[in-house]
Parts: sequence; structure tokens; C-alpha cells
Amino acid sequence: MKDRLSKPYNPLSGYLKERFGCKVYKVTVDAGFTCPNRDGTKGSLGCVYCNAEALVPRDYAGAVDIGAQLRLGINKVRQRHKAEKFIAYFQMNTNTHGSVDQLRSIYAGALIPEVAGVAISTRPDCLSDEVIGILSEIKSTRPVWLELGLQSSNDATLLLINRRHSVADFSSAVARAHLAGIDVCAHIIIGLPGEGRTEALSTVRFVADLDIWGVKFHQLQVLKDTALEAAYLNGGLDILELEEYSSIVVDSLELLSPSMVIHRLSGDAPRRFIVAPDWGVNKFIIDEMIVDMMRKRNTRQGARYGL
Repeated sequence: MKDRLSKPYNPLSGYLKERFGCKVYKVTVDAGFTCPNRDGTKGSLGCVYCNAEALVPRDYAGAVDIGAQLRLGINKVRQRHKAEKFIAYFQMNTNTHGSVDQLRSIYAGALIPEVAGVAISTRPDCLSDEVIGILSEIKSTRPVWLELGLQSSNDATLLLINRRHSVADFSSAVARAHLAGIDVCAHIIIGLPGEGRTEALSTVRFVADLDIWGVKFHQLQVLKDTALEAAYLNGGLDILELEEYSSIVVDSLELLSPSMVIHRLSGDAPRRFIVAPDWGVNKFIIDEMIVDMMRKRNTRQGARYGL
């Protein structure tokens, strides 16, 4: 509760501590999934900003089974952060991109006693009713949430960044998850090609209207060996400055429900992959600027919700 009261927004850390009564941390696992936008199912080039190698966790233990990955990760997180409970986080690639039997077996491997909940990151166009049924089975034993990549509520932007899904795909996925009682966290990228403050806030309003449980904000990051890097080096891409990004996030937080859980104020990636912006290498500096800006404005999350 202290974390939620001391900050002008509703952070995931505070939500988890209030729900579980102790410090809770995510532990990332790699289940060996691919992405349908890279393996040929929907496309082969991937999103213009994506470098799959940058998703690999710092302490990744290699190709071992899910339970072993979790135990190794839990031991490290417990020592580093003094956490008492843990969320199994299926983060890398598209974590619903497989057969029903395969998915059920993989997720079951994460349900070890130390795991208090499960978070699954995926694409909105890779979420069948059968998959939602599996997640409902997990939900009967412990909390589960979906992290769905929206990025923008503008179909033209999604086409430009080669997402290969539509805004309607996202709305459908959210509606079906809601029917099953599964929480959804939406991922948004601020500063996408062709988008400014107006377009970013339009996406935020879209998310707010869907009554989604949580949201993750990411600044557009140019990573090495991506199509976005080529555009940036050729002078065809403008990158937001830290102050402008922070200002847009503050505006966004004001538009969201006070109860929506804020999972991140900014994205991060290993320093060795980041081409631009330079300020993107330190998420703590970004978070501090956003909070400082909110306090100077004397504003809070939800200050303009519904307006």
C-alpha cells in the first residue's frame, strides 16, 4: 500500500504487494516459442523495431525446462531483491503460438509451489478461444494475466511498423479475455514513426475506454540490426527527447482510470543493443523525471479520466 500512496500513479509493485501481502517479483522464462511475424506464419521480417536477441534475460540459464528455469531465477531474485513470492513471466516471443496440447504442457511446468501467479506475453491475433480456455484452467489455481502488444490504436501505424495485426484484433482479444475473467495489460509505444502527442494520447484513450486492467508504456527505441535502425541512420526517423516523452506519459496517466495498474513507465533493453535514444539506457532516470513532472503539475493518474 505504501508504494501506491507515495507515488502519483498506481504501480504494479504496489498492486502486487497489496494483493499478496509481500514483495513480489517477475521471473522471466523462455519456453522456446517463436513469433508468427518472423517464422513465416504471418511474415518473416518481424516488427520494424524488434531484435529478438534483446529480449533474452540478463541471467538466462539456457535451454532448460520451465521449472528449472524458474527455480534458478527465483534463487537469484530472492537474493537480489528479497522477494518472497514470484510471477512466472512468459515474455520472450509470442507465448501462445503453439498447439493447445503444447501450450497446456508448457504452462503446467510453471505451476511450481514457489510461483504465485503467471503472466503471458503474446500478440492479440494469436489468442484463440482454446488458448483462453487453458488460461482459465490456470486461473482456477492462481492469478494469471495476459500482456497484449497493441503499440498503437492507429491501423495505418500498425501497417507502417509491420505489426501484421489490426486494432480490431486487439479489441476482440480483450473482449474474449474479459469474458473469461482474465486480466489484460496493454503494451503501448510512444513516439512511433508518424506519431506525435495527439496520436499517442488517442491510443491511451482507446485503452482507457476498453477498461483494461493494466498498461505498459514504452518509448520507441532504435535497436541494432533492425529495420528501424536503417531508417534512423538514413535520417528518416525522429526520436523524442526525454522531456517530451515524459510529458506525454504524464498526459497519458491523467487520462487513465486511477485503478489501472501501471506496469512500466518506460521500456528498457540491454545497453549493447541501443542505438537511440541515449536517454533510454536508464529507466530510473526516466521514471524520476515523470514522477517529478507529475508533482510539479500537482497531478495524479486519473486526473482527467473520462474527460
